[in-house]
Amino acid sequence: MIHLPHDHVMILGALDLERTPTGVRPRRLPAWTRPRLCDRLMDLVVAQAAGVRLRLRTAARSLALGAHVTLPVMPDGQQPAMFDLAVDGNILARVPATEIVRFDDLPAGEKDVEIWLPHNAIVELRTVDADAPLLAPTPPTGLAWLHYGSSISHGLEAPAPTLTWPAIAALTTGAALTNLGFAGSAMLDPEVARAIRDTPADLVTLKVGINIVGEAAMRERTFVPALHGFLDTIRDGHPHTPVIVVSPTPFSELENTSGPTVLDPETGRRHAAGTNGDGALTLTSVRTLIAGIVDLRADSALHYLDGRELLSAEEAEALPDGIHPDPAAHVRMGKRAARLIRERLGRSLWRPDDENRSRPGGAGVA
Repeated sequence: MIHLPHDHVMILGALDLERTPTGVRPRRLPAWTRPRLCDRLMDLVVAQAAGVRLRLRTAARSLALGAHVTLPVMPDGQQPAMFDLAVDGNILARVPATEIVRFDDLPAGEKDVEIWLPHNAIVELRTVDADAPLLAPTPPTGLAWLHYGSSISHGLEAPAPTLTWPAIAALTTGAALTNLGFAGSAMLDPEVARAIRDTPADLVTLKVGINIVGEAAMRERTFVPALHGFLDTIRDGHPHTPVIVVSPTPFSELENTSGPTVLDPETGRRHAAGTNGDGALTLTSVRTLIAGIVDLRADSALHYLDGRELLSAEEAEALPDGIHPDPAAHVRMGKRAARLIRERLGRSLWRPDDENRSRPGGAGVA
């Protein structure tokens, strides 16, 4: 048994490891951002382990992870906390969270193993036990993909950590994902831009707009310079890295009416309560602004992707709350994201055998 953190266990997808008396808690933003982002929801969702995973190399047939899992109570409900195990990029097992998370009957021989942590929970990592030695881990071979977004990217409605749409796109293509999808909190915070600036990445995608419109957090006057400043900061650390700015997926209530939204407890759907005019933002206007900003910057490595290519208006209207992807929509969005990013950036950025890779949720996963 080894205690975490340990040199033979890589922790991927986290930008900070908070030390505890018995282990470490992964957090998805650097520690220095915590006192600056003075919002309780932001602090909570940063601590949830979306896209965070352990990577190790071993010939073990059985692994046990000692962990303490805290599943926050979310206002719209939550899926149970699950752990997924991938071997050489293929999902082989899925188990619910317990104090000791066991994976048995792993394939024989040395292999690269990744244990994906619950995307909807705070996880304190304590120990790893195996029936064979843990070897020096091999780094991921796919491109380093850093994605920023809202709850739609965080994926709290997905039933397992590898079934959010960013995880599906990453596993489909072999990309090494860092998921900075923060439920209710994609507000173009400058601290997040600095964290992206300082994080190595081969590809950056930014899905922006829905939280800002939904909370009426900005008007056109503030949104345009905020997005320019966000991109300027990222470019300070990634001057030539491909960046794709993704506009919001559809939500009928906000397409032509400004926020904020209010929750109808009877239906579980949100309704727009804003008044248009005087620079108030709608999803239609914010898509136009984002496309114009990308065009104005005349940056050959900066691209625009309309969020309606990931999820159509007809699909969104059929969702339980009209906005958040259900499990089936996450799968469709993940596969589309892999294809759309390839179309914009060229096949060379993905693994050459991506179309032949096993898809998440395949054989061996109940």
